[in-house]
Parts: sequence; structure tokens; C-alpha cells
Amino acid sequence: MVSQMSVEMNYKGVNLGEGLRLDLLVEDSIVIELKSVEELKPVHYKQLLTYLKLMDKRVGLLINFNVYDFREGIKRVVNEFKD
Repeated sequence: MVSQMSVEMNYKGVNLGEGLRLDLLVEDSIVIELKSVEELKPVHYKQLLTYLKLMDKRVGLLINFNVYDFREGIKRVVNEFKD
């Protein structure tokens, strides 16, 4: 498991550097983004999907700790564009 991993960004073959940091990468396959917010917003899902696309990963978990029942705070996100 790797925490606070830098994500390298490339756009049309141009390297834009390591401007993003994902929270956790498990077994080099599952990206986990941790939150503690009142409610998950579309921007949170888009953030995780961006990480999945940039890292060419298929599955991620969006985990919100600010919920009464922890099971309600776990959302699975799938990158449908993975090659």
C-alpha cells in the first residue's frame, strides 16, 4: 500500500509534472480517496475518476468518514475507459 502518491499528468504527449496526490493505492490496482464531508458531491467522484484515468486503473473507492453508518460512506467508482 502506498499513501500520498504523486500522480504524473500528461496531456497530448506533454508532461505536466506531478501536480496531484492520491490518498492510497492498494496492491497497485485500487485507488482509494478519503473524505470527511457532509455529503459526497459529483466533484468528489470526478476527482477519483481523474486519478483512475491518469494512472490507468480500473477500480477506486471513495470513502467518506463523516457518516453515521460507515457502510453508507463507501462508494465504488469504475473507470469505463481503461484499455
